[in-house]
Amino acid sequence: MAHENLKRGVLALAAGILVASAAHAGGLERGGYNIDLLFDPSDYAAEAAATYVVPQRKLKNVVDTDTGNTDLIGGTFGGGNLNYRPNTVDDTESYWVPRVGFKAGLTDGIDCMVDYSQPWGAHTNPGKNWAGANNNIETKVESDNYAATCSYKWDMGPGQFRIIGGVFYQEVNGFKERLVQDYTGTALAGLFSGVGRLELEGDGWGWRTGVGYEIPEYALRASLVYNSSVDLDNLSGFIDLRQLGFVVPGVGLITGTKYDVTGSASMPDSLELKLQSGFAPDWAAFGSIKWTDWSQLQVLKFCPATVSRTTPCTSLDLLYRDGWTISGGVGHKFNDQWSGAVSLTWDRGTSHGYGTQTDTWLLGTGVSYTPTKNVEFRLAGSVGILTSGSSGAVTYQGDVIGDDVSYDFGNDFVGGISTALKVKF
Repeated sequence: MAHENLKRGVLALAAGILVASAAHAGGLERGGYNIDLLFDPSDYAAEAAATYVVPQRKLKNVVDTDTGNTDLIGGTFGGGNLNYRPNTVDDTESYWVPRVGFKAGLTDGIDCMVDYSQPWGAHTNPGKNWAGANNNIETKVESDNYAATCSYKWDMGPGQFRIIGGVFYQEVNGFKERLVQDYTGTALAGLFSGVGRLELEGDGWGWRTGVGYEIPEYALRASLVYNSSVDLDNLSGFIDLRQLGFVVPGVGLITGTKYDVTGSASMPDSLELKLQSGFAPDWAAFGSIKWTDWSQLQVLKFCPATVSRTTPCTSLDLLYRDGWTISGGVGHKFNDQWSGAVSLTWDRGTSHGYGTQTDTWLLGTGVSYTPTKNVEFRLAGSVGILTSGSSGAVTYQGDVIGDDVSYDFGNDFVGGISTALKVKF
């Protein structure tokens, strides 16, 4: 019974700490995928959790490296010389990551859970008043994930072996705004803002499979779970260039238009190994290693049905590399009601020469309070460092990406807090 209580307290808390620490990983990672509720030993369990993350990435030494004007007819998109604007800016926005799940033990060997989460997302909002506004004013990506996962377990040796399978449906949407042309000081300044907007949405299906092994006597559990990619083959939306105007000699004023575009992308597959075990009375150790295939998101191109000089294609330039996240920690059960844990997480940045996603180090801690055997409250948090780096022009498949702006960034702070309520019966 002591080990069972340890599993319900310390190791449940450990899972909450790792969620808080992983909510600002590389790529478009937000909540990621989490099926820890499936392993809850209760017949029925419901859980609601929310994580709030505060990244404070600041860009400095910003240089507009493409100072030519935009000419829709000529097919050039420099945006003008913005180097008179501030060369430092706050880049990131804080955000919430919710999760809700319900698990049921259908038989002695079959457990199933359903959950809602937001695995992917991003929000940068440097605004219009900086030297890199021709690259980004605001970019936001959001996702909704609806999943059903089941497992079948049977006795094997001193413990139980479990096979896991499930499916999930995912919706992804987002937008990006940038300054396509600077009209400051021109006769068109009062007529057009010069801001262009790309907006997209799509959906797709994925699946997961995995295995697990548990020895309740030692509060030991090991699991290996693979989550498939989600193909968003139906990504569609529009490009809005109506805030652009150009005076063409002999023709007059020509304005931009709003037109539909389509494209495709795949949200990444991932593989995660989790380990946890009691190692002394009321003490437990835990850890995880996760690989995420962010490298499949490079240059995403979106085009109208008919491409012309006034209705051009556009692209989202990501140039990610694969992500790796490694976490480990220890937990202690103080008494039947209170447990605590600490963890250390390293996430390999997905940017390498273009973008701001460098390595991240996070220290997490948390407490779990169980007033009764049916109710559990968790509070976890993390503080860390977004390591320094720079962004500029790189070559991808013979094309130069990122030649519109360059900048540096230092070691910046990131923090997060996660709360959860679980009811078991």
